[in-house]
Amino acid sequence: MKAIVINEYGAANQLVEEDIPKPIINEDQVLVELHATSINPIDWKLREGYLKEKFPFDFPIILGWDAAGVVSEVGHSVSNFSVGDRVFARPATTKNGTYAEYTAVDKDLLAKIPEDISFEEAAAVPLTGLTAWQCLVDICEIKPDDKVLIHAGSGGVGSFAIQIAKSFGAYVASTASGKNEGFVKELGVDQFINYQLENFEEELGDYDIVLDAMGGGIQEKSYDVLKEGGKLVSIAEPPDEKLAESKGVKAIFHWLEPDGKQLAKLGELMEKGEMKAHIGQTFPLSEEKMREAHKLSETHHAKGKIVIKIK
Repeated sequence: MKAIVINEYGAANQLVEEDIPKPIINEDQVLVELHATSINPIDWKLREGYLKEKFPFDFPIILGWDAAGVVSEVGHSVSNFSVGDRVFARPATTKNGTYAEYTAVDKDLLAKIPEDISFEEAAAVPLTGLTAWQCLVDICEIKPDDKVLIHAGSGGVGSFAIQIAKSFGAYVASTASGKNEGFVKELGVDQFINYQLENFEEELGDYDIVLDAMGGGIQEKSYDVLKEGGKLVSIAEPPDEKLAESKGVKAIFHWLEPDGKQLAKLGELMEKGEMKAHIGQTFPLSEEKMREAHKLSETHHAKGKIVIKIK
């Protein structure tokens, strides 16, 4: 099968096209013929070697964390999926990731794609959608009328987090650049903060939840908008627990746990029209275009998700 791999850490030119064998599945897995995947910042961070201690894989590595395609083969212990099912997932490992024509996925990490959702839309969801869901629902236990601040609302996690929060009936504020104001408002935010012109910590207060995708000074200032007993969850860097305690709030760092049942819930939100995958740009699966897609992601200015069309 065709795959885009890296044989050593480095810049985008380390992404090379190779012909490699299809994955061999075990009894608890399915083989997915991929139709689409997407780019996430973790892809190029791993490619650069920033995460080699967390992911100590041997080369070659197939990057990619989002899978959308058709079940091609099922393991002996798989009963809830059949050959031909349209599915999406966030596979458990990057060693044999999704920049390829096929990938193996554990059965518990799969969900069926709703009928009216395209492979490209489905591929945009797993990593960022599950991250947003777990931060807001599992960790922060979001409730109707909660006041929620979501940083970087135009990004992958932020754009899903806004829609998930609104589906729970929360009041949502979000930061983004001025050029993305229209996009973020379209997602449903109640208060938009142009971080280039406004200081969010001066505009907001008495909030229940902050989702921090930035870290650093942004994270530190975010404590000031929370009410006593509020929660800050960061996907950027571990919070300063002593500072959080001094402010009377809870602060948590979260790393995504793949989960097929939660992915199915996100599919239901999409089916009901309460959540939409916003695709900023689409590239084909080729050496040249994957390098281009990585470089776009590295700018931190991609709006919505960067999707890779495989079939």
